[in-house]
Amino acid sequence: MDRVPRVSVLIPVRNARPYLDTALASVRRQTLRDFEVVCVDDGSTDGSGEDLDRQAAADGRFRILHPGRIGLVAALNLLREEARAPLLGRFDADDVMHPRRLELQTGHLDAHPEVDVVSSLVRHFPQGDVKGGNQAYEAWLNSLVTHDEIVRDMFVELPLPNPSVTMRAHVYERAGGFVDNGRPEDYDFWLRAWQAGCRFAKVPRVLHFWREHPLRVTRTDPRYSVEAFLRAKVDGLLRGPLKETRPFVVWGAGMMGRRLLRLLLRAGRRPPAILDIDPKKIGRTRYGVPILPPDAVRPGSALVLGAVGSRGARELIRARLEEWGLKETRDFWMCA
Repeated sequence: MDRVPRVSVLIPVRNARPYLDTALASVRRQTLRDFEVVCVDDGSTDGSGEDLDRQAAADGRFRILHPGRIGLVAALNLLREEARAPLLGRFDADDVMHPRRLELQTGHLDAHPEVDVVSSLVRHFPQGDVKGGNQAYEAWLNSLVTHDEIVRDMFVELPLPNPSVTMRAHVYERAGGFVDNGRPEDYDFWLRAWQAGCRFAKVPRVLHFWREHPLRVTRTDPRYSVEAFLRAKVDGLLRGPLKETRPFVVWGAGMMGRRLLRLLLRAGRRPPAILDIDPKKIGRTRYGVPILPPDAVRPGSALVLGAVGSRGARELIRARLEEWGLKETRDFWMCA
């Protein structure tokens, strides 16, 4: 039987030919040499499958699966089934990894047996195509390094870029695999992994280079819409912070707060109030729920879900709640 490699690098591929050679070359350049690469050609029609077969013919560490068009979630689950290593490194066919990524991430897992999942800092490229939203997202991602920082912002956005992650193989089973439920499969997966008790970390170096281009699946697939992310958040809230019967309030009567509230009401959870500081909104209602000033609610009497999407609002709400003596992840969660 072949020797088991240290890491299985798992790559789903669907019509990635313009970027594929560069992505795979960055894997071959890894300073940690003890790895296998498992690729699923998800019914590519642009020649990506043939390019993958040529890679495998030239390098025995590559294994290529051609199941036909099965979709991203099924491809990710098939990759896990085929992986042989105790560590799984996710990667995408249009990105680039730093030559020391696998070395540093496996080293971190070796040095920290309590950590189940390790990511890294990221950088979008090419710089000329990176717009303000991605710049802000990159800065936010790179500000979250420790487990506590990652978990604190778990309901803000996706804090673990899937293609940057190396994890212990048991994480997959603990989270229950990837699920095709109309929501972003990666965000849904990491919420379930956290709620299953997994611990996270990041190597505080840029080890993943995230290519920006108009055909990225996050640009074209409705599973990555704002509404789909909100559905994943609400599902995670109901499984976690809102699992108990403790009352809660939503801070934010604007667009993000309304959308979050609507989904919570649809799930049968009605808060006694919405909090807002805008005098034009105070005294009105949203879906029958009264809008009150923050001081109208006794601190600590209800879990607070901060849901204001405007820039800087998260920090202001967080500071206000901390002034009241509330503890984040116990008494309040930021959700935007």
